[in-house]
Amino acid sequence: MYIDRERQAYIDYMDYMYCVPFIKIIVDVSGVNTMMKKRFRDRMEAGQLLAAELTAYAYRPDVLVLALPRGGIPVAYAIAKELDVQLDILVVRKLGVPGHEELAMGAIATGGVRVLNTQVIEALDIPAEVIDSVAAREQRELERRERLYRGDLPPYIVRGRTIILVDDGIATGATMHAAVSALKQQQPARLVIAVPVAAASTCEELAAEVDEVVCLLKPIDLFAVGYWYEHFPQMTDEEVFDLLARAIREGLMGPQKQPGTPAAAARRKMSRQPRQYRTKAANSINV
Repeated sequence: MYIDRERQAYIDYMDYMYCVPFIKIIVDVSGVNTMMKKRFRDRMEAGQLLAAELTAYAYRPDVLVLALPRGGIPVAYAIAKELDVQLDILVVRKLGVPGHEELAMGAIATGGVRVLNTQVIEALDIPAEVIDSVAAREQRELERRERLYRGDLPPYIVRGRTIILVDDGIATGATMHAAVSALKQQQPARLVIAVPVAAASTCEELAAEVDEVVCLLKPIDLFAVGYWYEHFPQMTDEEVFDLLARAIREGLMGPQKQPGTPAAAARRKMSRQPRQYRTKAANSINV
């Protein structure tokens, strides 16, 4: 067995680093007013706060917000809705160490992309056949989720577009690295990572791979992504499907969006409000 006492100690250390309840919160606020909050209420609020930092991309038909399922979908939905831009998903699967699946030894993404965490693999001396076995299992799950979440929607276009890649946070970074590698193969014009929370060192590392990283909370000690949310339940496939169906009904997901304007976006938003609120809202729209 490749996990002996010494390697088990390494795993225990990693579990401590990412799962111990935090006693202090150290946040790099970087002068951003929206960052006075130390924890997000939920993923949807985190997305709304991120959207406030992404207004330069609003109403642009070349912009595509891509969510990493499952947790990234509510965050990305809120961003796409606030900016009135197209939404879709990019399925990436973490390769967890057998018996300690929360510890990532790599990740795979659509397009046959595989990214490995050599530090974990070498520390635990994980054989190649074990990696291949886990990757094959996760590939089947990746394909299942693509069929479930996207159905018969036409493929989205990445080449020449501005892509905003969204998750609910970044822990080891393996999933995000795989997503970035998969997207770069399709030659986007600009690649932006937008996440509510990630370690400052992780943001610096990813900044070297993409055009821009927008991260609201950059704690010195991340501990775990869930600790930065007041409400952080694991999402089910049914919840993901319902939210994506809602995005399709609202015109956020599907064929590439046509050019929009702030006034047009306001009218669409108003049309989704209860009737008693529409008249007052209409008076505030400057066409």
